[in-house]
Amino acid sequence: MHFIKHFFNFYLHSSLHVALSVFSLSFISLKLFDFPINKDLLLFVFFATVTGYNFVKYYGHAKWHHRRPKIWLNVILIFSLLCFLAMCYFMFQLSIKTRILISLCAIITFLYAIPFLPRTMYLENDKNLRDISGLKVYVIAIVWAGVTVLLPLINNNHDLNVDVWIMFFQRVIFVIALMLPFEIRDLQYDDIKLSTIPQKIGVKQTKISGVILLLVFFFLEFFKDEIKPIQVVLLLVISFITMLFIVFSKKNQSKYYCAFWVEGIPVLWMLMLLFF
Repeated sequence: MHFIKHFFNFYLHSSLHVALSVFSLSFISLKLFDFPINKDLLLFVFFATVTGYNFVKYYGHAKWHHRRPKIWLNVILIFSLLCFLAMCYFMFQLSIKTRILISLCAIITFLYAIPFLPRTMYLENDKNLRDISGLKVYVIAIVWAGVTVLLPLINNNHDLNVDVWIMFFQRVIFVIALMLPFEIRDLQYDDIKLSTIPQKIGVKQTKISGVILLLVFFFLEFFKDEIKPIQVVLLLVISFITMLFIVFSKKNQSKYYCAFWVEGIPVLWMLMLLFF
């Protein structure tokens, strides 16, 4: 039992769960556009997510505590290095156009963690995109949408038509809505200068905004040239589930509420798509 708990915590802290979520959204995009499942692409997305998230989360720890790092940090850093090597292998199995988009996403991820901005634009000592007031949630949403919508379609030489861009904006909106419970949870930890959504408009208005975002997310589906009934039903179910998690989120919540349950919604979406 003790081993299972440690393994589960490693699964969450090493970003495997969030990687599975990004993997799931990429899988959904391939399915909805009737493309064959590309294992190289999906495995690249999975390992790249682990690498990118752990780089952002643990860069500071590795930098400042390299002399006496904790055991768990050592394990995660070694694991991340192995994922980075796997990411590089699968990246070279993809098309050149896909690699160009990957490079753009990698640059954004790098700038998200590494100090580079002038002092007038950042909050404390770190000068990165992560610390620009109010920018964090939108950067993450755009990168997720790029990786899970544009990346699979560009790799399959699909035209970036109206339906693709609608799905892209749907994905941006969905990820922003998905992050609201995290934003509410982190109210007690975030610097007030970050100007997160709950800091700017309060918890109640954040929840209302989340519901509105999900309504937009759902009804955008009807503006597509090709409307699939199964997708409409799944969007309705996923929107409702996400709405419930937003409405019932609070500052003092279980540590697994966001880290496992909310972050697992895309996995549930993929499983429902496979089932139907």
